[in-house]
Amino acid sequence: MNVEQSMCAASGPESQWEQIDWSQCEQKVRRLQARIFKATQEGRHGKVKALQWLLTHSFYGRALAVKRVTHNQGKNTPGVDGAIWRTPASRYKAIGTLRRRGYFPLPLRRVYIPKSNGKLRPLGIPTMKDRAMQALYLLALLPVAETTADPNSYGFRPKRSTADAIEQCFTVLARKISPPWVLEGDIRGCFDNISHAWMLDHIPSDKEVLRKWLKAGYMENRALFPTEAGTPQGGIISPTLANLTLDGLERLLKKTFRRREIRGKRYNLMVNFVRYADDFIITGCSKELLENEVKPLVERFMLERGLQLSPEKTCITHIEQGFDFLGQNLRKYGGKLLIKPSKKNLHAFMEKVRGEIRSNRATKQEHLIGQLNPVIRGWAYYHRHIEAGSTFWKVKNDLWHLLWRWAKRRHPNKNSAWIVNRYWHWSAGCSWCFATVTASNAQRSRSYEVRLVNPSDIPIKRYVKVKSDANPFDPHWRAYFESRKRFR
Repeated sequence: MNVEQSMCAASGPESQWEQIDWSQCEQKVRRLQARIFKATQEGRHGKVKALQWLLTHSFYGRALAVKRVTHNQGKNTPGVDGAIWRTPASRYKAIGTLRRRGYFPLPLRRVYIPKSNGKLRPLGIPTMKDRAMQALYLLALLPVAETTADPNSYGFRPKRSTADAIEQCFTVLARKISPPWVLEGDIRGCFDNISHAWMLDHIPSDKEVLRKWLKAGYMENRALFPTEAGTPQGGIISPTLANLTLDGLERLLKKTFRRREIRGKRYNLMVNFVRYADDFIITGCSKELLENEVKPLVERFMLERGLQLSPEKTCITHIEQGFDFLGQNLRKYGGKLLIKPSKKNLHAFMEKVRGEIRSNRATKQEHLIGQLNPVIRGWAYYHRHIEAGSTFWKVKNDLWHLLWRWAKRRHPNKNSAWIVNRYWHWSAGCSWCFATVTASNAQRSRSYEVRLVNPSDIPIKRYVKVKSDANPFDPHWRAYFESRKRFR
């Protein structure tokens, strides 16, 4: 009896999908990923390929790949074929279609989303089957990518986040003897310009399947366009491919700029590297070092991969002038490093809040609160590990004025006391808050209070950065990541 029959001995595909033992699937895949990690660490590339083939052809891996693409945010977004796997029966049948032999990906569906600077970002939406195939091969590629990754690369990696990148910046820049100059790097169209030839020569994945993904093309206005470079934004495996392309820069910098002997004395050049996706910073002891030596080395590194630094966004800044990184501003005031929400990030957040309030002028108060709370909570929790207390108070005051105008517009003939008593309530342990009492939908006899999230009530708490050499696919680090999960 094969794996499918032993795990799902029911009559129809719908029942078989419901009876899959997902914990067993995760255990089997995790065990194979640990073996891939070990083989990569030992430099046994032949065994890595054999284990990757075993994982991508296993029922467990194929089932988890289908589960991922049918349970994420894009589960209802179709590709060019318009197919969506909504039912359990269609999901179980999809497991059997994830075969390497005879596989040909369909072109991507090109869509555009607005960027913060007003321009449009192109996204390529693969079909459900192609997304599942990418998710399957990503399971086999991630252990290799994590083992060979730069220690201080934090974007699109499991168990790492922007908070880890910011905390590493604090570690590098906070001391009195820390480097005073920072090179802010940004890659022009990173995902769209990576060399296909470089990826096919260096990415440790199935070359034939990878070539088909890269050369699939995209559909726009019912016309087929070829893809000669880049990996599409919107593909599940694309962030990992971009990470593998950019990995190695930190090791090259450390090897090149260790220490330098000047007039018989050895000097530390203070070259440190922190990267999140395609945004990175490099520190240095002088502006001349970054301008004349570090930046040309980075440009040569990028050129080999078909990439270029963006001249508009790449600049060298003194730490006392400050710079923005991942939505936060890092600057030294009198020798003390403070990290605060950047003005650009704060402005974008307040514009989003104003837009929500404007679009809900005539809705009920509880509906407006329901629309605003996820926005406010998400922004505040993103910044709760830095010096954001004063910014939270400013946001609180700005919210009060916005909501006051919203309430005054609804009741132009009522006095201020009536409006305050109608929309603001006193809650135990806090000051007046924008809240309302509404009846429960399930049980009308019961009522509950709906109130707006107050950013100033969210405590500021120092973040504990993940250890740079921690690998989630190494069994020895499993207890460490479990403890971090409980802590968070």
